Amino acid sequence: MKKDAKIYIAGHRGLVGSAIKKELEKKGYTNLVYRTHKELDLTSTVAVSDFFEVEKPEYVFLAAAKVGGIIANNTYRADFIYKNLMIQNNVIHQSYVHGVDKLLFLGSTCIYPKEAPQPMPEDSLLTGPLEYTNEPYAIAKIAGIKMCESYNIQYGTNFLSVMPTNLYGYNDNFDLEKSHVLPALIRKIHLAKLLSEGKKDEVMKDLGVSAFAKAEEILNTYGVSKDAVEIWGTGAPRREFLWSQDMANACVFIMENRDFDDVIPGGDIKNTHINIGTGEDISIKELAHIIQKEIGFTGVLTFNTSKPDGTLRKLTDVSKLHGLGWKHTIHLEEGVEKLYAWYLDNK
Repeated sequence: MKKDAKIYIAGHRGLVGSAIKKELEKKGYTNLVYRTHKELDLTSTVAVSDFFEVEKPEYVFLAAAKVGGIIANNTYRADFIYKNLMIQNNVIHQSYVHGVDKLLFLGSTCIYPKEAPQPMPEDSLLTGPLEYTNEPYAIAKIAGIKMCESYNIQYGTNFLSVMPTNLYGYNDNFDLEKSHVLPALIRKIHLAKLLSEGKKDEVMKDLGVSAFAKAEEILNTYGVSKDAVEIWGTGAPRREFLWSQDMANACVFIMENRDFDDVIPGGDIKNTHINIGTGEDISIKELAHIIQKEIGFTGVLTFNTSKPDGTLRKLTDVSKLHGLGWKHTIHLEEGVEKLYAWYLDNK
């Protein structure tokens, strides 16, 4: 990509998109195009078509998506499949119609079967049933992969797909109901620490309420007290976590250095997507204790075993990624420290 090439970042304000925007700016790209959801509804076929007709981007990072944790995925199942399919269909199709040079579609490792081999290689896609709690989201992302492959086959486009593992980083979502596990744990344990220190005003400010009784009501709902933090499940499931800026670096590296032909294993156009991860995992219990230590909360962590664990292990096989020439640099303890500092500065 030339430094002045017009690059469209779909979803530039989210965790993924903002990291990609920051990485491109750091590398000297000067012609970045993006729109807020209010300015451009990506679920609208007409609006997306009009946008591409006017802007005519040369490269596209498709990072826009409706995302959330287990509760949100299982509660808003229709929203997750409909909105993600519409976003993908519109952006990928209009990229073809308007002759985009290269597109990078970002999915998720939840595309893999619940009982996929560990670590999960790309060729385990569509070999078994999905985890039910996030099945609608996973199906949408699988459709995105196959859409990119199909357009490449039929139309000769250069559309790539990457499947990042669990991401965390700046601009993360810390919503107590809808966030992913790592930022949710940071916020819950931080609030418990404030309670233990008697900092009621800071608790109310964090939660956006004017009465402490209301704050207590909210915290009770999520199992947060001055003495303990409740965590869903047994704590045994193992997860892999990737710092979002590392993910962005990998995405830009692939867009700069690789084409669709580079990811066709043995010339077979099947499972051409690329896992992006660390190849290392940790249990939720271990993660919680790392966060507890970083925050300095001296209470106890309890595990509500009546709540679902989800898939017991999700670790990516990153041998294809390493073979393409990229490896992560930020390890979990450093990432937790960076994210907690960011949360304190931005809450």
